[in-house]
Order: sequence, then C-alpha cells, then structure tokens
Amino acid sequence: NLTNHEQKRAKVLTLDSMNPNVKRVEYAVRGPIVQRAVQIEKELKEGVKKPFTEVIKANIGDAHAMGQKPITFLRQVLALCSYPELLEDNMFPEDAKKRARRILESCGGHSIGAYSASQGIECIRQDVARYIERRDGGIPSSPDNIYLSTGASDAIVTMLKLLVCGEGRSRTGVMISIPQYPLYSAALADLGAVQISYYLDEDKCWSLDVAELRRALNAARQHCNPRVLCIINPGNPTGQVQSRQCIEDVIRFAKEEHLFLMADEVYQDNVYAEGCKFHSFKKVLFEMGPEYSSTVEMASFHSTSKCYMGECGFRGGYMEVINMDPEVKAQLTKLVSVRLCPPVPGQALLDLVVNPPQPDEPSYTTFMKERTAVLAALAEKARLTEETFNTVPGITCNPVQGAMYTFPRITLPQKAIDKAKEEGQVPDMYYCMRLLEEEGICLVPGSGFGQREGTFHFRMTILPPTEKLKVVLQKIREFHLRFTQEFS
Repeated sequence: NLTNHEQKRAKVLTLDSMNPNVKRVEYAVRGPIVQRAVQIEKELKEGVKKPFTEVIKANIGDAHAMGQKPITFLRQVLALCSYPELLEDNMFPEDAKKRARRILESCGGHSIGAYSASQGIECIRQDVARYIERRDGGIPSSPDNIYLSTGASDAIVTMLKLLVCGEGRSRTGVMISIPQYPLYSAALADLGAVQISYYLDEDKCWSLDVAELRRALNAARQHCNPRVLCIINPGNPTGQVQSRQCIEDVIRFAKEEHLFLMADEVYQDNVYAEGCKFHSFKKVLFEMGPEYSSTVEMASFHSTSKCYMGECGFRGGYMEVINMDPEVKAQLTKLVSVRLCPPVPGQALLDLVVNPPQPDEPSYTTFMKERTAVLAALAEKARLTEETFNTVPGITCNPVQGAMYTFPRITLPQKAIDKAKEEGQVPDMYYCMRLLEEEGICLVPGSGFGQREGTFHFRMTILPPTEKLKVVLQKIREFHLRFTQEFS
C-alpha cells in the first residue's frame, strides 16, 4: 500500500485511471508498422545501411505525400485567400481572383483567419447544395442540411456521437462492413458503442449482400440495440463500387429494420472499372419514391482529401443530413458550435471542389486537363496493381473498381503462421513487418481492417507514381516468393 505522501506524489492520470474507452481504440493506418517505418527513415538519414535507400509509404491514402501534384486552380485561389495582396498581381487568372474575392467577402473582416459560422460559411453551403443537386440530376438539396466539417472523419464521429446511447443490452449497435476503414471501429470504441460486423463477399468482388446484413443484425439483437448502418462506397480498403441494385436493397433493409443510414462517399470521383458507376445513396433514395425518401434517415459524407484533389492536409469536408428530426438537428448544430468552426482554408478549398472552373472561364482547360490526368493515372495504376498481384502464386487480388486501395489476399504457409505466433504477432502483421524491414515498403496488415477468420490480407494504396508503383509491386512479388520459400 502507498503511504499518504506517495499517493499524493503518484500521477493523477495513469493507465489505470484514464478513460478505458480510449485504451480500446486502435487505428492501424497509423499503427506500429508506420511507427517502425518512421524509425527506419531516421536510421537511413543517420547512414545506417539497409537493403533499400528509401521507405515507400503505401499505408495511407495521402496523395500529395506520394508525389501527386496539387491542382493549380485550387492552390491559386487559396494563395489569393491567404494573402489578398496578390489580388493586385496579374500572374493570377481572373476567375481565380473572382472566386477568392467571393470567399473573402463571406469571411469576417475579409480574412480566412476569422472564425466562420459553426455549420460552415453560408455561401459555401449553398454551393455544396447546388453541387449535390447537379450530381443527383436535380434532386433538391438545402444548405440548411449541409454541415461543413474538418474532413469527412470529423462529421462521421459527430454523427455517431448523436446516435450512441443506452446501457448494457440497450446500448446502440452500429453495423460496419468488414473489412472496414478503422476510423469506424476506433470511433465506436471511443464512444463505448457496440460494433456489429457484417462481412463483404470477397469471392464476389467484395460485394455487399443483404442476407449477410440480416444475419449480422439478428445476431446483434441478442446483446445490443442496432440503430445505425454504415456503408463505404466506393469501398475502403476493398475498392469495390456498389451497383444501383445493391444500394436499393440496402435502403429497403434500412427502412424495414428502422436503421439510420451513414453513407461514406468520399471516393465518389474515384471509379475506374468498366461498367461501374457511382450512385449516391441520396439519389437512389429519392428515385425510390416518397415511401422511402420521406422516411429513411440518412447522413452522407464527402471530403477534399480524396478524388482528384488529394488535399488531405486542408481537412475540408461536408455532411448532408436527410429526414433528420428538427429537434435533433438543433442539437447537432449546438454540438458543432462547441468546436467553433471547421478550418476556414479547408472550407474555401471545398468551395472550389463543388464549384470548379466552368467552360467559359480561363482556368477551365488547365483544370480539366489536370483533373483528367490524375484520375486516368489512378485508373491505370488500379489495373496494373490487380494484374501484377494476380501473377504471384499465393496472392489473389480483386479488381480495384474504385477508391485508391487494393486489399489482396495472401496465402501464408503454416510455418509462417506458427512463427508469427511465437513472436506474439498476428500473421499478416508479421508478414508486413518483414516486408518493411527487408524491402522498405510500408503496408497495413488486413487484421487492422478486419477480415474473415483464417484469411490474411494487406492494404496497399495505388498512389505511388506509376514507375515507383511498378518497383513496389515487383519488390512485393520477390518478397512474397522468398517469404513463402523460407517457410515452406
């Protein structure tokens, strides 16, 4: 037992006395593998000899970090907003200046250094609403239903916060796809909610099946109160694009089972495969008629971090809420006001994404050329990745239909599985650690996203420049053959 004096000296905040929910949070995309990768980079700088000269980080969807160039128009307008004196300079096109002036006029003191309204700058929310209307073929969208956010992540966490309540068996259950993006499992752990896992079908290109949703829901009803269904489309980490039929089935299911829908659509411009097309949940919901469009409650999310922009660091995003109880909406507005407002440069950037240069404006040609080039390169890299992986014995890879990741399945020899257990590691974590140490390639093990029992995967971004990606794929191929040989 501690004496009185020692008790006073002990720290107030210890592992035993801290919030237990936070300890349950895991986020593989920046987990132990990445920490080791950073360490290795330091070692390389200090001149430690390695079998490689650089660490290639294919662990996170960070386009600019992997060499993607910013879109000129976006950065011109942001430069003008940040330093308005440049509006006098004639090196900037007139349409960029016009956008900057409009954004600055909507800022307090004409500065993006001022706080904005908590829900986001009014004229930007209007632009977002118009963008959604155009995207969905004229289905109306109201700026009042738009909440700007610090990337999509912030809005997703805020929405979950509103939805989670109850104790014990009445605790809110949230359905998430497995494999999932670990923001979801992390947020649920943090909020003390119950995670309900539904599995995507790897044999059918990671498709979603309503029978599987029903299975997961019925099993969960024994121990919690399922209220929320989260969908990621296009998929992360799995890169699938949902068919229109599938989306209709999901909406019917949500209505029947009285679930709140959360549609994470941050990769909506990243669709590459023949015959695949992005359908927004909102558009499908409204096309199914008032029986659905006036009852199903939903929030959908978009971000400036993905698509052709890749502007992750600006933390811009939005959420649109549909059929939300007006009293709850007042509570949502209150909750976001506690954080004052999302970063204003991120809001400005979002405005340019939803309101890009038009055909009669000077920046249009360059903008379209750059946008098309980025998306075409991603489509090419998606194809290259799938084809290369499928030539390696022991690796199978579904088509990368969309988003910016591939989630190939790896067959590991039993001896490797045993060796990993000896080392106290999950087998695909052991595999990825070895790959990092031997080849300098940083991937995330499938266990960080969830996967069917007895299967192993890794997630890799398709973001490295094409030539570097070819090197990465070749190195993974050689490593896999060597690893399999070693443990055969």
